[in-house]
Amino acid sequence: MSPQIKNIPRRQAIPILYTRGTHYDVGYDVGRTFAALIKNFLQLSGPLNDTYLPLYNTDEGRKVYNATLETVKKSFPQYIRELEGTADGAQVEFHKLFLLHMDDILPVAVEGRNSINQPIGCSTICVNEPDCEILAHTEDALSEVLNHYYFVSAHIVSDSPQGRYNVTEERFTSLCYAGHLPGYTMNYNHHGLVFSINTLSAARLHGGKTPRHFITRALLSAENFVQAQQILRDNGVGAADGCSVNMTFLNQEGDRLFHNAEMGPAERDQSQLNILTVSPGEYSTHANMYLRLPVPEVNGLIIDSSVERMKTFNAFKAPKTLNDVIRMLGDQSAQEHTVFREKDAKDIIKTVCVGIFDCKRRTWSLYSDNPKFNAPLVVMPLVIKD
Repeated sequence: MSPQIKNIPRRQAIPILYTRGTHYDVGYDVGRTFAALIKNFLQLSGPLNDTYLPLYNTDEGRKVYNATLETVKKSFPQYIRELEGTADGAQVEFHKLFLLHMDDILPVAVEGRNSINQPIGCSTICVNEPDCEILAHTEDALSEVLNHYYFVSAHIVSDSPQGRYNVTEERFTSLCYAGHLPGYTMNYNHHGLVFSINTLSAARLHGGKTPRHFITRALLSAENFVQAQQILRDNGVGAADGCSVNMTFLNQEGDRLFHNAEMGPAERDQSQLNILTVSPGEYSTHANMYLRLPVPEVNGLIIDSSVERMKTFNAFKAPKTLNDVIRMLGDQSAQEHTVFREKDAKDIIKTVCVGIFDCKRRTWSLYSDNPKFNAPLVVMPLVIKD
């Protein structure tokens, strides 16, 4: 492994790809355009190389992998084609990319253990005030993700209805980790759905169910809140693992509403789901632990970190303005687990970027460094259907 790859400092840069075509075409363009970043990331990924690949090479691991792949192929064949396109475009092995999307399902299903005891995850704030309608999010990840992400702005048109929800057209912009499908970080689509994801770590995960990465990829097709709930429930299969989704629809009728949906691994054949609605005059915060859904969770640093970040948020007065939100997301006052994470160059977890969706101005600001001390790297308009 090249030390030059591993030790590259934080860059003030984010590439964006505009692409149109079939699911395979869009995946291929992503892979071809970002091949160097994807190959570097596959080299650097500790979980992939130290845990997922060794388990994939066991009989039990391959069984869980194949069962999960078959499930996704039945529900969302178009997203498998998209990922195959990325693998072909980047000239990397498909199974490595699919293992990234399975995340911790393999070690939990095969060995009953959480493979990454690190304070992973993100923090999100939704503010619903008359002059401030904001969804803001820190993207926190293992340090190897730093500088290994990009924007994909895609328009996918299909000749025939695709997957279990019969989708014929998708148009969205998504922040993507290298080699990952769109949908699992910060995103918006042309129907006006804006959403961000907090990883949640349930103690029991399921092989043969739908990995959260594919459920959130499907969310990019949602036209309204009813469809979004249907996608999260994944009726007939259910989620293999869990996450929290913070969302709003820009062109909904009536008052602005934000929603926080906690999704838990399937019970029988649908995801567990609990939804909190943030009405005008209210706000919400979320990190990486279940606040409402009674799902047994892993022990360790992800919970410790979430508790400390939520404690930091609760020490602030209720946020009413953009500056209030920036102060909260840029805070580094905590003893150990700060909200903006980069106290030390050796930190295993870093805030790789910060995103702020302004629903009134219809903009998405992306900060590649602490927003308390830096201007956004880019401010993009949110372009939606009339």
